[in-house]
Amino acid sequence: MLVIPDHWRGAPVAGNDAFQRRLRAWSDAGIEMFVHGWSHRDETPAQGGASGFKARHMTAGEGEFNALPEGEALARMHEGRALIEDAIGRPVTGFIAPAWLYSPGALSALETAGFALAEDHMKVWSPRTGETLVRGPVITWASRSKARIASSLAFSALARIALPVMPTVRVAVHPGDTTVPALLDSIDRTVRRFARSHRPARYAELGA
Repeated sequence: MLVIPDHWRGAPVAGNDAFQRRLRAWSDAGIEMFVHGWSHRDETPAQGGASGFKARHMTAGEGEFNALPEGEALARMHEGRALIEDAIGRPVTGFIAPAWLYSPGALSALETAGFALAEDHMKVWSPRTGETLVRGPVITWASRSKARIASSLAFSALARIALPVMPTVRVAVHPGDTTVPALLDSIDRTVRRFARSHRPARYAELGA
C-alpha cells in the first residue's frame, strides 16, 4: 500500500487518528507500506527538457518528485517516513515517488534516506546499495478521463498477451480505479491472467 502523508495538502494523515488506526490495522494484517511522496502534487515551476516532458505527458500534475532538488526531496522523505512509521508502529517497506518519477536530486536523496526499497516503472532497487533487485514493468490504470481510461484498457489488454514472458510483472491499482466498472473488470482479468503463470510475491521476498 502506497501512503501519501498529505494528499494535495488537503488530506493530512497527521492528526487523523481514525485513519492512522486503519493504517496500523492494515499493517498488522501484513500489508506492506510504502511512503508515496508527501503531497503527490508537482509544486515545482514548469520545467523544460526531459523533466518537463515527463511532467506534461506521464502524469497530470502529480509528479511531485520529478523536479525536486535534493534537499527538499530528502526533507519530504524523512518527514513522510517518520509520520507513517509512527502510525503503523514498524518500519515502512520503502519509498515510491508519485508517478514513479524521480529527479536527479530525488535519486541522490534516496541514497541517504535509509529506505530498504524503491521502485520506478521498470525495476525495484535498494537505495542503500544501488543494486537492482528485480526488473519488470508496472501495469497500471488511470481513471481521470475517458481518454486515460481507454488507453489503460488498451495497454492492460496488450500486457495480458505480451508480458507473461517476463519473469516479474507488477500490478498497481489506484483508489479511483475502483469507481470505474470497466477498469475493475480489466484489473480482475489482468490479475487472473498473471496468476496462471506467475506466483504472487511480497516485496519482503526481495531480501533488500
